[in-house]
Order: sequence, then C-alpha cells, then structure tokens
Amino acid sequence: MAAHTERKRRRALGEHLTPQQLMRDYILPELAPVLTQYRWVDLFAGKGDLIFPILEQVPPAERADFFAEHIRLYDIQPQMVAHCIQRAVALGVPESLAREHIRQRDTLADYPDEILRSALPVYHVTNPPYLYLGYIPKHPETRPYLRYFTGRNEGYQDLYQIALINDLRHAIPKMAYIIPANFLFGDAISNKIRDDLLDAYTIRKAYLFEQSLFDHTGVHVMIAFFERKPYACREVQAFEAVKVNHTAWARRYRLSPKWHYRAGSEFEEFVTLHRAARPLRVRYYLHWETVQQHAGAYPLRLVDANNFSGKGYRVLEVGVDAALYEYVKANPLFVRTLDTGSADGRAGLYFIPEVFGADGIVVTKATYRTHPIQVFLEPRLPLGRPAPPAGLLQPAVGTLPRPHRQRVHDHLQVFRERVHTQVSGLIASKGAD
Repeated sequence: MAAHTERKRRRALGEHLTPQQLMRDYILPELAPVLTQYRWVDLFAGKGDLIFPILEQVPPAERADFFAEHIRLYDIQPQMVAHCIQRAVALGVPESLAREHIRQRDTLADYPDEILRSALPVYHVTNPPYLYLGYIPKHPETRPYLRYFTGRNEGYQDLYQIALINDLRHAIPKMAYIIPANFLFGDAISNKIRDDLLDAYTIRKAYLFEQSLFDHTGVHVMIAFFERKPYACREVQAFEAVKVNHTAWARRYRLSPKWHYRAGSEFEEFVTLHRAARPLRVRYYLHWETVQQHAGAYPLRLVDANNFSGKGYRVLEVGVDAALYEYVKANPLFVRTLDTGSADGRAGLYFIPEVFGADGIVVTKATYRTHPIQVFLEPRLPLGRPAPPAGLLQPAVGTLPRPHRQRVHDHLQVFRERVHTQVSGLIASKGAD
C-alpha cells in the first residue's frame, strides 16, 4: 500500500496502534494483581496489544477457560479481527472460541451490551480512535463520522470522547484509557467531556507523556485509570500522576468542577483574581504589504515566516520609515504555538532577537497558525529597555523546591494550551489556513 494511501487510511480511522511496551511498562503492572477479578474488554482492539499480555500471564493450560470467561475483543476493521483471532489461537485458545469472543463491530455506534452479561465487572482497557471534530467535515473520507456527534453526543469534540461517554452510559466500573493529554489540559475542546465524565468517575492514577509515543503522530498522550464513583457528584478530586519525559517524576493534580476539572486550573484562578483593570491590547502579524507601504531609510531585519528550509527561516533586510521602525522594534515578542521537541522550544512567548537574531517576523504570503507569530502590544514596550533572559515563559525556576518547579511547569502547560487555542481561533476567524 502506498505511503500516502496508508497515512490517509490511518487518519480516516483515527488509528494509532498501541506500542506494546506501553502496556507492559505502565498498564499491566496496575492490572496484574486483579487478573481474575474482572472481564477484560477492548472495544477498539487493533492488534490486541492491550489484552493479550493479560492472557499471557495465565498458565498455558488455563488460558482457554480464562479467555472464555474474562476476555472480549472488538474492532471495526476485519483485518484486525483476523489478526487477533490468530494471536489468540497461537496462545492456546481454540479457534471457535476465539471467533466467538473476538468480533468485528463499530462499537462507537453500536455498543456491545453482551459484555455486561457476566457476574464479573467489566474493566475496559483501550486505546480508542482520536479524530478531532474540526477535521472531520473537511475530508470526504471522514465526513460519515459526523453521525457520531449528533443527538445526545452533540457537543463532544473528538472520537475518543464518544468512546468515554459510551462507557459512562453503560456504567462501566473501571477503565484504563490511552488518550490525548488535551483531555486533562484542554479548554473548549475538552470541557464538556470532563464535566460529564468526572462527575461520575474519579481518576485514580495517570501517566502523562511529554514525548511522542506513536510512529505516525506527534500527539502527546496520557494513560488514565478511571473508577466509577458510588454516586455522581460535582466535587473537587485529586490524583497522583507520573510525568514521563527523559525522566519520570510524580505530581499531584487537583481538579475543580468550577474550572471544568481542568488540570492546572490554579493558573485560571490566579488570572481571575489578579486581572488587570486596563488590560493590554494585542494584535498579531506584520504583513509584507505593510512593510511596502512604509518604505524608508531605517533598516530592519525581518524573518520571513513563509520561507523555511532545513537551515532555518530566511531573513530579509529591508528599509522602512520611522513610524514602522519604532513599531516593530518596540514589539520584540513572538508566539510559538507548537512545541519543537526541546526543553527551550516549548510553545509560549519568546523574544525575536534572541531566537532569530532579527527585529521582527513578516508574513510574505498566507498566515498559518503553526508559524512563529509576532505580537504587537498597546501600550508599547519602551525602546532601549534591557532584554530579559531568554525564554520569557520558561522562568528560571531551577532554584525552587521541586514541588514548586512542577507547579510552575504545569501552569505553563495550561498557558500553552490557551495560547494555541486562542491564536488558532483568531486565525480561523480570519479565514487563514
């Protein structure tokens, strides 16, 4: 299958197959002590990498009986179902039994109630499809998925959210989900699903991955272990999380229903309490047409946001009049809306001279939300002011106690989500790509 066709197929299905090591290192240790106490289900089984490691913990002579009582697998793709059947047979399960309990089904649209017909409670362990609602209507191959977001599902923003709410409606007692980290930190994209789900469930534990885990997407994910509450209620909940990058460290999160159970809501609380009486007025972008209209003798070095090569952005040297010169020089900040992957390249506000060795950033063609975006403030920053240290929103927190450092970084993660959401919304409202 051609690479382009395969990418298109994966994107159309929202498919990101689970790395096997993710199950073995982070999920299986949580499940191993209770293997015989639950019916293990994956409604989006893929190749079965979240369930078959459970079966492998059972002695070979007991696997057929264990499989019959404890395991149910479903997937929408017939080739994945066939793969799982072969895998079950290889582990000692009779083929007829494997075909009975591994089935093809669109479980987003048609929830399999038969998983509930057991004396054992269901534990749903899954990596559901991820596909943002804003993407779906733009592509013919994904438009049929709009049906998932109608009726009582209206307002949810991603396929994984439909999976979660389906489990809530069927009162599944425990779930382990691999989902985008925007579930925890997102604003408008996740407020509704958190409000609905976390009234009924608590997060017992979570792993947050600050690195790419999948071969075909850079989306950052989390593993969340959900437990159903005895009764639904809106209350503050707290849970332990482990943040994983090059190292791992623990962090305790407090989720408040006042802020839609969003992690890092302390940032919102601070901003609300200390909102400026006269906030700054903010504008974005310096366009090439503006530069041409203000031609003059004052030299500026401008990064061309539309001209990037492997060596970096092209820098233009132009002459402008005094008014535009002062306007650009007094506004040295830019927004980086996407993480670059390095510790000093995270989304946030940065200084153009320090990052690019230039005075400003000019848009010579179309605006794109993924480009560096120059920010213009009123009132202006004073000319001649000494430049602050590099990374305006990467504070020097190394001397703080570790719990305080973690809290600062979590505030910045929420801020990055807000910057990306607000800038993307502004650009979209102007019809940019």
